[in-house]
This record gives sequence, C-alpha cells and structure tokens, in this order.
Amino acid sequence: MKPRHVSMLAVLGLLAGSGTALAAADEKLKAAAEQEKAPLIETLRDMVMIESGSGDAEGLKTMADFTEARLKALGASTERRKTTAGTRADMVIATFKGSGTRKLMLIAHMDTVYQRGILASEPYHVDGNRIYGPGIADDKGGIAVVLHALKMLKDAGWQDYATLTVSFNPDEEVGSIGSGEIIAELADQHDVVLSCEPTVAAPVAKNESLLLGASGTATAKMEVKGRASHAGAAPDLGRNALIELAHQLLQAKDVAKSIPGTQLNWTTAQAGTVRNQIPEKAEAGADVRLTSPDGVAKLQAALDEKLKNKLVPDTETTVTITPGRPPFVASERGRALAQEGQAIYAEIDRKLEIAEMTGGGTDAGYASRSGKAVVVESFGLAGFGYHARDEFIDTNSIAPRLYLMSRILIEQGKKK
Repeated sequence: MKPRHVSMLAVLGLLAGSGTALAAADEKLKAAAEQEKAPLIETLRDMVMIESGSGDAEGLKTMADFTEARLKALGASTERRKTTAGTRADMVIATFKGSGTRKLMLIAHMDTVYQRGILASEPYHVDGNRIYGPGIADDKGGIAVVLHALKMLKDAGWQDYATLTVSFNPDEEVGSIGSGEIIAELADQHDVVLSCEPTVAAPVAKNESLLLGASGTATAKMEVKGRASHAGAAPDLGRNALIELAHQLLQAKDVAKSIPGTQLNWTTAQAGTVRNQIPEKAEAGADVRLTSPDGVAKLQAALDEKLKNKLVPDTETTVTITPGRPPFVASERGRALAQEGQAIYAEIDRKLEIAEMTGGGTDAGYASRSGKAVVVESFGLAGFGYHARDEFIDTNSIAPRLYLMSRILIEQGKKK
C-alpha cells in the first residue's frame, strides 16, 4: 500500500468518527481550478504591483478600486465604507444574493506591512514554483483565492446561499483598528466566516493547514517621570528616568511567563534628547499576545505590582495596556468545518493539517468574538516570508486552494 493511501485512510477514519463521508473529487470543479491558475497568477501580479502599506492612502485606494471592480464584474453589489480610525481608508464590502438559505462570508485584507518604494528592492519575480513580491502571500494571495473561487462558482451557476458577503479591509496589519468592529458586526449576521490569511508553504511546513486559533493582541506602554539636571555639573540633582526605565524593564521582562495565555515582549524604547542632560522622561513599548480572555487584567495587575520596587528614588513609573484585536479560538463547529476541509483535500489526494494556534493576530478574532458565526482561518494561498524579505507564494497550492474554497462553500450552502 502506498503511503498516500495510508494518509487518506487516516483522514477517512477521522472523518468517519465525525460523521463526515469521504467523497470522490468533483472533476469539473477540479478542472476549473486548474484552468483558473494562470488567471489567478495574473491577478496576483496586478495586486503586488500596487504598493499598499497600511499607511499608504493612495495605494489602499488603488487596491480598493481594483477589488471593487472585480467584485462588481462577478455580479456583486458593493459598498465602500470608511474605517473609523487610522488612515480612514475604505473597506470594500460586496454582497451576492442567491437562492438558498445560508449566509456565508469571506474576509481578507488589502494592506501590507511594506513602505512605499519596496518594489525597487523586492520586485515581483518568479523562480520555479515560487512567486515573490511584497504582500503576495499576506494577504493578496487570500484576495486572489476569493476572487477566482467566486469566478469558478459563478461559471458553474452556483447560487445555493441566501447571502454571500465579501469584506476586504485596509488596516489588518495595524490591528484592524478602524475595521475590526465592522468585521465583528458583519460576521454576526452570517452563519459561516472563512478568513483568507495564508497557510505556511513547504519546506517550512510539511503540509498546508487550516487554523483554529490565534493570539489576541494588545500594546503596553511604560512611562517613567524623573527630574532633569546638568549631566556634568550636577548629575546628582537629577532623577534619571532612563536608569529607572532599564530597571523596570528588567523586572518586567518575564512577568508574562507566570500568567497562562499571555505573552509580553518589550520592543521599543526612547529617553533623553541631548547628551549633557539627565533625562527626565523615558518610555518603552511592548507587544502583547493573549489567548486568555482575562489576560490583560492579570498582566496589568502583575506589572503594577512589579513597579512598586524602584531603583531611582523620586521617580514615577506607570504601565498602560491597550487591548487590540481579540483572540481567535474556534468552536467545535469550527473544528468540524476544518475537518470537512480535510475531507475535501483528501478528494484530490492531498493532506490538510489542522493547526491549533499561532502567535500571529487575525481578523478571525473579530469575526468569532461573539460566537455566533462558525469561523475558520487560513483559506489563502501557501506561502512564507511574510513581514520579511523574499515573501513568496507556492504556485503548487493555487489549484488545490481554489478547489478547497469552492467545494467548502458548496457544502456549506447545502446545510440547513
């Protein structure tokens, strides 16, 4: 027996336990996914050539224009909704009306972490089965999967849904500070939300996956107030805020290790303005990740306790934690949906893993916050190098991911 048959039988056994039957591949849909591969690559190239960092209003407008036009061409009614904070760029929200009963939603984001001009040093280019470009995996690949899976389903005449909503937001990489509440509100009006962040490509991961959990995010800010004085003539008259900041950071560096479901890393610091003055102010910033719903409160209490121990007298230190994106923890219904995804991949003789948790944040946290919708993450393309140099997607994942998205939408539309 070949190893691939063993893996399929393993998936079959798993799904038999969950009551999900393993089906034969939909050959027409499989062929359509293969035919859509080249057009999807063209769409990817067009989007990568649009530089759309989270603070780039011009680039984000161009991306919104591009995606809105494509969604309209697929038959959607569209809306441009301003985000409520940050750059106040447009979300693109598209609505399709069908003849079924289920309400389905697809989400992805248009912004990237890269600054304008990045294409000069990180150009779009192809190397074998990899295509490189800033934002190509995170998350323009996810947008491409949405657009081309919907094209396949339109060509097949599929309308087995009451409402199918697509939401593309412009600020995911800065915490969805102006779109998160809108995403949460929209998600609560739907039965199922499929979020289209990328999955990790080989060789970093052995197999592609769907994701059931991601950390929430928050930011911490430590501020120290001291007293300025002449660094040469009267240093003892000052109260060095920089020294006290260093002391407090050393005290606080491991505080999250004793609080399950929290992670804190100090990442920025600033103090002083001139060499010959004892600094009177200093501050540091931290990245906070959370999977515990009361993690912020517990972390705040632990930090406040640490701050009581001063090194420099007459200084005042405060820490403020500002909650950001909520954590994403899929429900059992989400796990069952991911298992359906495994069965769909087995139809085309591919293995799909279920990833339990990642430290990265995701808009699936907003979509799943109330628990009303079934939410699963990572329906985008397989890739790697996100937020770094040489970001890429694996072209071998294109047809399978299109098949997965299309088939899972069809199956969800059948449910009552």
